[in-house]
Amino acid sequence: MHGPEPIFTGQPFRVRTREISTAMRAILDIVLIILDLYIWLLIASAILSWLIAFNVVNTRNQFVSAVSEFLYRITEPLLGPIRRMLPSLGGLDISPIILILLIMFLQRVITYYIYPSVF
Repeated sequence: MHGPEPIFTGQPFRVRTREISTAMRAILDIVLIILDLYIWLLIASAILSWLIAFNVVNTRNQFVSAVSEFLYRITEPLLGPIRRMLPSLGGLDISPIILILLIMFLQRVITYYIYPSVF
C-alpha cells in the first residue's frame, strides 16, 4: 500500500506555479498603478487647495465644490494622521510631501524586493 500521492507532480506543477506568478505580477502591477494614481490625487488636492486659498477658484461653484469634496474624502484618511504627528509649521502643510515620499518608498520596495521574488 502506498502513501497519498502529491497533488501536483511534474509538468502540471510548473504550469500552476507560472499561473500563480503571473497572477501575482498582475496584482502587483495593479497596486503600483493605484499608488501612482494616489500620488496624482495628492498633487491635485494640493494645487486645488492653493487655488482656493488664493481665491483663484470659487468654492461656491458646484463643480469646484464637488471636486474639492472628492479629493478631500480620498486624501484625508491618510493625510490626517500625518498632520497630527507633524509639528505646526504655521500655514505650511507638508503632509502631502511626506505622504508622497512614503508612497514612492513603498513603490520602490514593491519594485525592487517583492516584484522580483514572484518569479
